[in-house]
Amino acid sequence: MINLELPKKLKASANQAHQVAAEIFRPISRKYDLAEHAYPKELDTMAAMVEGLNDSGKGAAGAALGRGDEPKVIGNVNGGNMSSLMNVIETCWGDVGLTLAIPYQGLGNSAIAAVATDEQLERFGKVWASMAITEPGFGSDSAAVTTTAVLDGDEYVLNGEKIFVTAGERSTHIVVWATVDKTKGRAAIKSFVVPRDAPGLSVARLEHKLGIKASDTAVLLLQDCRIPRDNLLGTPEVNVEKGFAGVMQTFDNTRPIVAGMAVGLGRAALEELRSILSDAGVEISYDTPAYNQHAAAAEFLQLEADWEAAYLLALRATWMADNKKPNSLEASMSKAKAGRTGTAISLKAVELAGTLGYSERPLLEKWARDSKILDIFEGTQQVQQLIVARRLLGKSSAELK
Repeated sequence: MINLELPKKLKASANQAHQVAAEIFRPISRKYDLAEHAYPKELDTMAAMVEGLNDSGKGAAGAALGRGDEPKVIGNVNGGNMSSLMNVIETCWGDVGLTLAIPYQGLGNSAIAAVATDEQLERFGKVWASMAITEPGFGSDSAAVTTTAVLDGDEYVLNGEKIFVTAGERSTHIVVWATVDKTKGRAAIKSFVVPRDAPGLSVARLEHKLGIKASDTAVLLLQDCRIPRDNLLGTPEVNVEKGFAGVMQTFDNTRPIVAGMAVGLGRAALEELRSILSDAGVEISYDTPAYNQHAAAAEFLQLEADWEAAYLLALRATWMADNKKPNSLEASMSKAKAGRTGTAISLKAVELAGTLGYSERPLLEKWARDSKILDIFEGTQQVQQLIVARRLLGKSSAELK
């Protein structure tokens, strides 16, 4: 039997994250949706709390995930990944954009946690790191990286352009994906930690977006950008047989977290919709077949069932990560299901709420806009389905494109 009861230690941190969402995020959610690119100063007070949680090993609401160095536990483990999932569900119940703007909780922190050496973790464990992968010439095909990293003495020299970098202007460091040898394909793709003040790194522009407006999304230029050679995460060796599994390992940790973001937003939309339907006199029953209920109630029950499936898939993928079980398939399944479900729930909530849902009085229309990115970044819906198909059919990327 599977026990889905949260351990006490996870309940405590999740409750704290929910308080942040309810008391800080929700009240300022509309404010920073209307003031795109304005830094949410209210989040400055969270920096000390985030650092304290990380020091205590409880984890915070972002992407500082477990890396396998936790004390050995016999049996079931609920570690840093599960803690991050529970917390991010709660903060995204409050606001997805503000969650992505939490100081020192960037997606680049996941890469550092996943593949950094002990020495690198000591240097970069407490930075605010964003992740720079996508380029003008590609989106979902991470193997198509063209940004180069050339070793020159004790430094790497990076050249290239990165787009859609979440927290790209505000973070203190950028984890940049670059190739050390274009002739060796994806195996030569490595990740590098680039400090914000590194010479040759600049912000070309900030993007105007459909949603998550509280989070800055930047275009970065690397022009003869020099960093120390030991800022390369993991090993510098190029292993053609292994490919770039090292850098891709990051996604096995972060995709369930993005699924959790969609789960949190979806729950917020369901709760708001239920309140609106109740005020309109629509009763939702779990004892009566859906076909004998109001059409809106039947729709709600279907949405809630999809939400439950997304939540359980995210739990499974995250639990596997904490227990050192290969979870690439499950990570993609959770991301695909939750990304699609979050969008479906938020859009249907707008529809069922009618003119109220389309107005700016509740946050339903904002959640509908915010939800779409959760089905796109960290690998689109189509890419996740492709990965799942390859895993289930036993096909390589060359055999199934």
